[in-house]
Amino acid sequence: MLVAVLGSTESWYVKDLRRAAKDRHEIVPVPFRGLSACVVDNAPRIFAGDFDLHRANAVLIRTMPAGSLEQVVFRMDALAGLETAGVPVINPPKAIETAVDKYLTTVRLAAAGIATPRTVVCQTSEDAVAAMEMLGGQVVLKPIFGSEGRGIARFDDPALLERAASLLVPLGAVLYVQEFLPHAGYDLRALVIGSRVIGMRRSNPDDWRTNVSRGAKAESCELTAEQCELALRAAAAVGAPLAGVDLLPADNGVTYVLEVNAVPGWQALSRACQIDVARLVLEFIESRIA
Repeated sequence: MLVAVLGSTESWYVKDLRRAAKDRHEIVPVPFRGLSACVVDNAPRIFAGDFDLHRANAVLIRTMPAGSLEQVVFRMDALAGLETAGVPVINPPKAIETAVDKYLTTVRLAAAGIATPRTVVCQTSEDAVAAMEMLGGQVVLKPIFGSEGRGIARFDDPALLERAASLLVPLGAVLYVQEFLPHAGYDLRALVIGSRVIGMRRSNPDDWRTNVSRGAKAESCELTAEQCELALRAAAAVGAPLAGVDLLPADNGVTYVLEVNAVPGWQALSRACQIDVARLVLEFIESRIA
C-alpha cells in the first residue's frame, strides 16, 4: 500500500507506522498546510505539495492542527473530495468534524442512547453559573474544541466559575459545562480499531485529570464485554472506525462515555499493553482497501 499520513515527518506515529510497515508498505507523511486543490476539466484533484493524494491507496489522518475557519473548512472539503473520488480516508471527514466538536459528539452519543455526563453548552457567564446549580454544584468547564486535557478546569465555587467564564466569553469562547461525576480515581481508554477494542486504565494520584500527557499512569486493562460494546457503539455514533473512547466508571454504577477521539494516539497504550498497534492499524487499512 501507499498510505499518505496527514502528520509531521518528525511525528512518533509516522515513525511507528514506518517501522510496522517495514518494506511491505510505503508511508508518506504530508502536512495539512501543504494541502491544495486543482479543478481542471471538471476533475478536482487534491495535492500535498507535489504529491497527488489520489495516488494513495488510503489517507490516514494523524493530526488535526488549529486553523482559521477558512482553513479548517477547506481541509475538510479537500478530504471529502478524496473520499468521493474513492480514496479511503481514515477517519472519514464527517467523523473528524463530529469528534472535534464536543457538543456535537455529546448530541450524537445521547441520540444513540449512550450515557454521558449531564451537560450545558452556553455563551454567557450567567448561564454557566445557572448550569452549575442545575448540575449539582460541581462542574468541569471544557473548551468545545481541544484534547489531552488542555483548558479543562473543575469548579465548585460559582464566583470562580463566573470569573473564568467572563474571561473566556470576550474571546468568542463557547462554554461547555459538564457535571463532575464522583469516581474511584481512574478512567478507561478504549482504542477501537474496526471491530477490535484494546483497553487501558489511566490513573493520576496528583491530578483529577487522567490524561497520560499530564502524568497519569497507564496500565493494561482487560475490558468487560459490556465496556467493549459501549466503546464500539460510541465510535459508531461518531462514525469513526478508528477511535479512542474515554470511559468513566462512576460511583453510581454507571459507565459513562466522556469523549470520542477520532485522531487517537496509541503510544502509551502500545507501551502499557505490549501490543503493536501500528501493525493493527495498517492491517485495518488493508481491510478497508480490500
